[in-house]
Amino acid sequence: MQMDETKVTRVVLDAMGGDYAPAEPVHGAVDAVRDRRDIRVILVGREDAIRGELAKYTYPEDQIRVVHAEEVIETAEPPVNAIRRKKQSSMVIGMNLVKQKEADAFVSAGSSGAVLVGGQAIVGRIRGIDRSPLAPLIPTEKGVSLLIDCGANVDARASHLVQFARMGSIYMQHVLGMERPRVAIVNIGAEEEKGNALVKETFPLLKECTDLNFVGSIEAREIPHGQADVIVCEAFVGNVILKLYEGLSGTLVDAIKTGMMSTLRSKIGAALALPALKSTLKAFDATQYGGAPLLGLNGLVVKTHGSARAKEITNSIYQCVTFREQDINGRIRKNIINATEREVENGI
Repeated sequence: MQMDETKVTRVVLDAMGGDYAPAEPVHGAVDAVRDRRDIRVILVGREDAIRGELAKYTYPEDQIRVVHAEEVIETAEPPVNAIRRKKQSSMVIGMNLVKQKEADAFVSAGSSGAVLVGGQAIVGRIRGIDRSPLAPLIPTEKGVSLLIDCGANVDARASHLVQFARMGSIYMQHVLGMERPRVAIVNIGAEEEKGNALVKETFPLLKECTDLNFVGSIEAREIPHGQADVIVCEAFVGNVILKLYEGLSGTLVDAIKTGMMSTLRSKIGAALALPALKSTLKAFDATQYGGAPLLGLNGLVVKTHGSARAKEITNSIYQCVTFREQDINGRIRKNIINATEREVENGI
C-alpha cells in the first residue's frame, strides 16, 4: 500500500555522531523504519561505513537513504570553528538538509556545542525568538518534566526565560498531551522575593503571562517529585541539575545492585523483588523519551546523549514524528506573535 507522502516525517540522522557511531545510529534507524511506514531516515556520514552497517540488517530500503559526508566534527573541537570550517561534515550537511526543507528534523549524538551552534547558525531561529533553549525530558515520581534550558544559553535574560516557559508549555501540551502544564522557575526558596537578580526579574513577568499556568518557584529537591511540568532556568543552572540528576541516578542503581548481591539473604530477596524493581527503574530510564530538542528553530534539531544506543536513537526519531504531527514550530510562531501583540496593546 502506497504511503501518503504528506504524512511522512523525514529525519536526518548524523551517522557519525556519538561514542558508538556508526553502528548504533544505523541500528536505531533500522529499528525505526521497521516499526513505522511514516518515517524516512536520511543517514549522513561516510558512506562506506554506513552501508557496511546497513548490510547487517533486513529493512524496507525505500525508507532509508544515505548521503555521503567526508568530514566528522569531533567532540573536542571548538564548536564555532568546526561548523564554519567543516562544510563537508555529517553535521553541517545534515542541518543544511533541514534548512533547505529536504528534511523535517535532524538528530545527532555528536558534539553538543556543535549541535547548538549549527542549529542556530544553519537551521536558524523562528522570527521573534531571541534564544533557542535545549529542553530534555527528565523522569520524575509523577512521570516526566521538561527542563528548559539545560545547556544552550548560559547568560540568558528575563525575557528569554519567559520565551523558554512559553515554548516549554507548548511542547508539553502538544507532545506529551498535558492540558495545562505547570510552569515553575528554579529558585532557592518558595518565596517570591528570594533568588538571584535574574530570578527576581523573571518571576513577576511569568506571573503576568495569562497564557501560562505559572505555579511559582521550585526548589531542586522538589524536581524529582514532579512538582512542575516545565522547569525554567538559564543554562548554567539547568546543566548542573541535569548532570547531577544523571550521576545520582546511576550511583543509586549501582548501590542497590551492590546491596542486593552482598549476602545470600539479600540475593534471595533480590530475586523476589526483581520484577517490581525492573519496572520502577524503567520509569526512570531517560533513553525511552528520546533526546533533547533545541526549541524555537525553523526546523527541529534533537541532541541525544553522546553514549546513546540504538533504543535512544529510535525514540528520538519517533519524537521527531510527534513534533511534526503536532506542528510545534507553527504553534510557537503563533504564540510569539500573539504575545508580541499583547505587549504592544499593553504598552510594554
